[in-house]
Amino acid sequence: MLDNHQKNIATFIHLSTFSRFIIPFGNFLGPIILWVTNKDKSEFIDAHGKQAINFQISILLYAVILGTLSIPFFVFKIFNGIDFIDFNGFSDFHINIGKPSPLLYIGGALGVLAVIGFILELIFIVIASLKARDGELYHYPLTIDFLK
Repeated sequence: MLDNHQKNIATFIHLSTFSRFIIPFGNFLGPIILWVTNKDKSEFIDAHGKQAINFQISILLYAVILGTLSIPFFVFKIFNGIDFIDFNGFSDFHINIGKPSPLLYIGGALGVLAVIGFILELIFIVIASLKARDGELYHYPLTIDFLK
């Protein structure tokens, strides 16, 4: 039987991921500290802690992959007009903001995908914390199980 203390700790494990807006890497530190100090008290807390940490690691992995894919498109567009072999300094440097390149469209689409992913991440964290508050287990979608 779950008591309110266990439900509250599981809820705070999920909500502690929002500490990243105040503390660098708070989305990892908060859940890890709460999970490690309380995982032996309850299987419910242990399961929610693992889910929160796995989700944050998965989101980091997805963000690194998305950044790795999108940054080159912007870089290639910006340095499109520079001839690196016959480089005369920045006296002839100009950025042509004329016709948009397909590379810019692809990079922009990946950027929009990142914003949508961020919004979905916030929604999933709120849903998980509400499920923990109600005493239910929650499995984040698209989460890789690093901790089992």
